Amino acid sequence: MCGRFALTATPEELMELFGLLESEDFPARFNIAPTQPIMVVVSGERARPGSNLPERKAVLVRWGFMPGWVKDPRDFPLLINARAESAIEKASFRAAMRHRRVLVPASGFYEWRRPPKGSREPSQAYWVRPRKGGIVAFAGLMETWSSADGSEVDTAAILTTAANASIRQIHDRMPVVIEPEDFARWLDCRTQEPREVADLFGPVADDYFEAIPVSDKVNKVANSGPDIQAEVTPAADTQPKDRSKPAADDGQMSLF
Repeated sequence: MCGRFALTATPEELMELFGLLESEDFPARFNIAPTQPIMVVVSGERARPGSNLPERKAVLVRWGFMPGWVKDPRDFPLLINARAESAIEKASFRAAMRHRRVLVPASGFYEWRRPPKGSREPSQAYWVRPRKGGIVAFAGLMETWSSADGSEVDTAAILTTAANASIRQIHDRMPVVIEPEDFARWLDCRTQEPREVADLFGPVADDYFEAIPVSDKVNKVANSGPDIQAEVTPAADTQPKDRSKPAADDGQMSLF
């Protein structure tokens, strides 16, 4: 599951990592929430100067996927995540998996560890970031929804997979991470069919991310400053267990 994330990189950092020809001055955002605009990287139609690879560009879309066949958004659930293992089989995501795969730049994401049912302890929020710092690219899907009056809205969802051993102590799902060497293959919807990029859906190495316990300020969308990432001391029974001993996987979350 990925219900909140952050992107605090500079335009120059984004251009360098993703090979963008240009990038707008996207302000640092510490608490990106569903329905808000997010940046995604898409493959363009033209080749990059001096290369046979397609150019890439950054565009803003609404975080909350809307299939083109939906008539009334009010009657359709908000799809912020899609299970990578089954997205190609789902009517909502099938077309996007074949034709509109994107990258979602992030500095990290937030996840909540829920206490056992019946416990009075509160949930514990964690800021999950690359251990080495920098930008991470989540696998995403994009769709343009057209209303009856002809207006269009670009929308997107983040793909998730089973959590690795370290994140599993907090949650059983995590975003699919696409490594830089796989950017071109993931974005290439012309020659790479979904089954040919399915090997990218596994969780990243156990030591890729580090999880920092943070306060419940992140629960409120209005709290959008860097202070929400300040480390706190979690309650004793909401601390992740020994990461050297993976916990039993009690099943994956539902699609939404």
